[in-house]
Amino acid sequence: MDETLNELGEHIAAGLSGAVASWSVVFGDLTLITDAGHIREVLRFLREDGSCQFICLLDIAGVDYPGREQRFEVVYHLLSPGQNTRVRVKIAADEDTQVPSVTNLFPSANWYEREAFDLYGILFSDHPDLRRILTDYGFAGHPLRKDFPLTGYVEVRYDDEKKRVVYEPVKLQQEFRNFDFLSPWEGTEYVLPGDEKAEG
Repeated sequence: MDETLNELGEHIAAGLSGAVASWSVVFGDLTLITDAGHIREVLRFLREDGSCQFICLLDIAGVDYPGREQRFEVVYHLLSPGQNTRVRVKIAADEDTQVPSVTNLFPSANWYEREAFDLYGILFSDHPDLRRILTDYGFAGHPLRKDFPLTGYVEVRYDDEKKRVVYEPVKLQQEFRNFDFLSPWEGTEYVLPGDEKAEG
């Protein structure tokens, strides 16, 4: 299988001279690295080339690496039913990068791009309807970013007096408590009864 994927990787790199920065086969998957300016060209080639025929866009996912200069990766997963093969295409982006929309090549990209915009704040240029899809229209921030607070910024509740939903700043009723020996990842700082037998 890896030999077939290596041949396919070489074919794609040769057919897209300059558009594919690098490619690799890791854990039985072919991964292509490109940039935002070439994403449409790469996906069009993968869809239309006779040796590829990646006609199904399975997913577009965002990944956040806050320590990187370009903190986001936009990852496209495609399937070729005729070749019984999958391919992953990655591009790097930041908060200001306009990633070209691929809805004209794959109509299913519409909701995937909206989801990446909503949850990560990744911008897609030429998208027909780039707006939030999972969070509320008045939602502040992008909840899958690593720097988004676990408690969020606002809480939503129904107010009986106003007879509507109201947004209020998050107020914690108590400080976070430290529960000892209930977490399987953290041990206690003292010896529990019976543990002294294990040391002997």
